[in-house]
Amino acid sequence: MKFLLIEDDQKIAAYIAKGFRESGDVVDIQCDGRDGLAMALDGDYDLLIVDVMLPGRDGLSVIEEMRARGLSTPVIILSAKKSVEDRVRGLETGSDDYLTKPFSFTELQARVQALLRRSLQHNSADPGLQTELRFADLILEPYRKTVTRSGKKIRLQPREFQLLEYMLQNQGRVLSKTLVLEHVWEYSFDPQTNVVDVLVCRLRSKIDKDFTPKLIHTLRGVGYVLKTD
Repeated sequence: MKFLLIEDDQKIAAYIAKGFRESGDVVDIQCDGRDGLAMALDGDYDLLIVDVMLPGRDGLSVIEEMRARGLSTPVIILSAKKSVEDRVRGLETGSDDYLTKPFSFTELQARVQALLRRSLQHNSADPGLQTELRFADLILEPYRKTVTRSGKKIRLQPREFQLLEYMLQNQGRVLSKTLVLEHVWEYSFDPQTNVVDVLVCRLRSKIDKDFTPKLIHTLRGVGYVLKTD
């Protein structure tokens, strides 16, 4: 696998790169956020590992710019900030995971493997199994990574796309916050975190705001459901 590591702490960068290179992976290192963004956009990487505090341009704005330009490469954030609010903010940028410092290499490696496994499953599945998911006038095409409603194309960030795909696969079923965390993030967060609420709100603003009927509904204290009434 080929990774891009954007990290300005030389010791941490060397530590991470050494671990992955010993496993046979290729690791490119960039210490500046602005230059790291250019490398991410120009390079063909399987995964990006991005620190938050960077010279040139901070890591969160780097990720936001990558997503705005349509780059869907999996991203793991590294940060010394540990609060729920910081994690939510990090995930709102379009990152796929958030790992706080200090961390063990084995944990980072496990997170990387989980993201790559999920990415591989999406990319290698048989396109003939499910070419599109439909609900009312909403259409999601999993393998083209496109979403339309009433014929209008809707641009989603990777997490938003994953959540919508999960909801379309479970039409009419109430999905609890725990289920969403386990299926969209593949591991558990603090149950008090509002990261799911934030993601649902973002998705609803794109799917429902300018359309009728409303499709994404919240059942307070229970979860979320895709329905027409």
